[in-house]
Amino acid sequence: MARFKLAQVKVSRTALLALAYFTYLLFGATIFQMLEREAENNNRNHFQLEKLHFLANYTCLDGPALEKFVQVILDAWEKGVNPSGNSTNPTNWDFSSSFFFAGTVITTIGYGNLSPSTVTGQVFCVFYALCGIPLNLAFLKQLGKCLAVHLGRLERGVVSFVPHKVQQQAVEALAVSFFFFVGSLLVLVIPPLLFSYVEGWTFGEGFYFAFITLSTIGFGDYVVGTDPDKEYISLYRSLAGVWIIFALGWLALIFNMGARVMEHVVVLTHPGFKKQKEEEEDVSSSKPEDISKI
Repeated sequence: MARFKLAQVKVSRTALLALAYFTYLLFGATIFQMLEREAENNNRNHFQLEKLHFLANYTCLDGPALEKFVQVILDAWEKGVNPSGNSTNPTNWDFSSSFFFAGTVITTIGYGNLSPSTVTGQVFCVFYALCGIPLNLAFLKQLGKCLAVHLGRLERGVVSFVPHKVQQQAVEALAVSFFFFVGSLLVLVIPPLLFSYVEGWTFGEGFYFAFITLSTIGFGDYVVGTDPDKEYISLYRSLAGVWIIFALGWLALIFNMGARVMEHVVVLTHPGFKKQKEEEEDVSSSKPEDISKI
């Protein structure tokens, strides 16, 4: 009987989560369509007008010739070659840029602005990702544990300096808030400021790049170190890659803390949830012969 009730709880939670998941997807699709479709049409019409003006000014060219040239530009862009400027543009495959690319592979960010163009490079990228992605997950997990240890030390240090009358939970919340504030400065505030200064972006664009990168969405519309008109220091993109890795570890810890907070909120608002969870843990830890007796 208890196992049947537990199965009902699992099914209801799964159905609720699935409903929320697909509802969220539908909501996002609707909003993005409303916000971006008209702008896309305007950009497409503007591009077509520019092509017509170009043909009108250069009568020696015809439509098919221009379309062929546009295709050459698109092919160059897909292969990571910036069509603006000339052959003296900085390479995309120096060591710093290659290190940055390797980081985007194993973290599954994949901006899409650069990819291997040789068959050998594509094959190597596949096997490199197969080995690197699990390694990255293991490293981030261990990094999150190390950060959690430092957070625990911070909590104990704060508890030792406050009067005993102050509730321990309040002190722990203060320590967590301080940890979150400092981490946010080092991950989501200072780096976007530096990127904005170096790349000539606004702070909003720098913050957008940081969030899209660290959430591993990686659209590729903003990528550091790709402006051919700027001279970057040799380690610029390598340092950006190191920032990505450690920031992902910090975010993993924050997400785990957020999950625990949500769990506490659910327990407080739904007292029966804690009992259901305990029953679920008891069943999962029971031996097969013990389950058959239920």
